[in-house]
Amino acid sequence: MNKQICYSLVVTALLLVSCTNKPKAKQNKAANTIAEQFNVSIHDTAALSLIAPDASFEILATGFKWSEGPLWVDSLQAVLFSDVPTNKIYKWSPKDSLSIYLEYAGHTGEGNKDSNRGSNGLLLDSKNNLLLCQHGDRRIARLDADLSDPKPQFITLADTFDDKPFNSPNDLDIDRDGNIYFTDPPYGQPGTKTAEIGINGVFKVTPNGAVSMLIDSLNRPNGIALSLNQKMLYVNQSDKEKPLLYRYEIAADGSLANGKVLFDFRPFTKQFKGMPDGLKIHKSGNIFATGPGGVHIISPTGKHLATIETGKRSANCAFDSDQNYLYTTTCLLYTSPSPRDRQKSRMPSSA
Repeated sequence: MNKQICYSLVVTALLLVSCTNKPKAKQNKAANTIAEQFNVSIHDTAALSLIAPDASFEILATGFKWSEGPLWVDSLQAVLFSDVPTNKIYKWSPKDSLSIYLEYAGHTGEGNKDSNRGSNGLLLDSKNNLLLCQHGDRRIARLDADLSDPKPQFITLADTFDDKPFNSPNDLDIDRDGNIYFTDPPYGQPGTKTAEIGINGVFKVTPNGAVSMLIDSLNRPNGIALSLNQKMLYVNQSDKEKPLLYRYEIAADGSLANGKVLFDFRPFTKQFKGMPDGLKIHKSGNIFATGPGGVHIISPTGKHLATIETGKRSANCAFDSDQNYLYTTTCLLYTSPSPRDRQKSRMPSSA
């Protein structure tokens, strides 16, 4: 039986990378070999203002089942990320390397420690609270503990629409007024089938807890992000038939209008495994969208500027606070473990 092995990695591919002194992970031979396979393809000269000439790739940690939702946390000087199938959030820092940050991260309750339905997207609000998309608990939640001393205690921000539970909230963003935008595909549901809510939607929850549905027409909404001026909403769709990045205008009343396809990933799904997934907005306004083959850099008008090529499925990405580093979670290899390996239960290792 094949086992999927995923890697959490750092791509040092942005401006001023060569001027930073951030410590690196200890590299083993295998990790170096993998990193050497990565590449940056420039499709438009505008990308040269985003990617340093000496951009390099570094594997930070390996051995996860499906790592997702990377988030740089300045107060911890670390990147957090979800390992969805193990129901854990990990922390990697230049100082302390890899550690388990939080267990029962997406599916709380006795007996759910090793649930296959952990947390996914992670985000900080304006008060430095950690917000989570939780597959098992099927909600948007806030960590009810200090970031420096995490415990599996949560406050529910939204878990139903029209009195029906969500499928499995996947990714999220937040505006300056505290409104949370999130996607709700069925990936955390048995057989990835849509649950009793009947749709795979895009929703908004206000600071007072009011939930509204913004989009009900996408089959597999996934990554989501607001434009810098917060007048546009970008949504990646992980649909085999329509692997597309959409852009919507946000009207004055908060509704969405004039939705359009901004970028078509179909040429890349023919070459590489994977679908459009997470995305983040750079301070230049350009979109860093994970998908088949790596991380695609796309302008606000839909021009393909560059591809950070991992050659495999990339789940999500995040910048550090200075946007000198881009952290991505990427699944790279398939291996066939021995029976002895299957019986082992060990923590993923720092590369």
